[in-house]
Amino acid sequence: MMNDPRSNEKGPGASGFLRQYWQDNYAEPELMDGVYNARARAQALKAFFDAEYIEMNSLIDFGFGLGHLFAQMIDVFRPHTVVGIEPSTYAFAQVSQQRLSTIESTDITLLQTDLRSWSLAQPRADHGLFDLGICTSVFQYLSDVEIKAVLPVMAQRVRFLYFAVPTDEELRYQARELNFDDTYALSRSAATYRTFLAEHFTIVSYRLLESKVHFDANTTLLSDLFYRF
Repeated sequence: MMNDPRSNEKGPGASGFLRQYWQDNYAEPELMDGVYNARARAQALKAFFDAEYIEMNSLIDFGFGLGHLFAQMIDVFRPHTVVGIEPSTYAFAQVSQQRLSTIESTDITLLQTDLRSWSLAQPRADHGLFDLGICTSVFQYLSDVEIKAVLPVMAQRVRFLYFAVPTDEELRYQARELNFDDTYALSRSAATYRTFLAEHFTIVSYRLLESKVHFDANTTLLSDLFYRF
């Protein structure tokens, strides 16, 4: 029986993807969620928090890639403090050359590291609490071992997490209907991802998770208890 890569110590994303990955997977940016609609995604999330009268003053991106969504989140939310994590040397270099904020006082730190390494460093280096975390199209490149290691730390470090990951059904649809086969992605069901998340986060809205470390049904800042899973 072949080794299941999901059980490995490291997933395919830990070392950071080379230029070829970005050229292959982002060959048609007009079809990529989080690229062509990055600003609309950021604006929709900002509108949600505005309706709840919740301010997002600090932001961390747990794998900013080529920076499309990362840059729009910064521009729309205008946080005081920003941290971005990305292991890929190619992607990190691309984003490092961008001007991510027009506000001079914005404190932006970019770290070239993988998510598990960052998580392991946290007990020795307190980087504080962030209002909002961003984690989109990251977990499909992490092994089960990595996911179990990073989730407790992420829940400690963020109050809310904007989260998206393609499930096995979506990966099959992309390959079948869109002719897009992400050969690096690890296939998991929606139920599997929810099981990983359940101990650490509550699903409170579309793509939005709330940390169980910082909130429960009695202390949540959100107004509707119906949308808690």
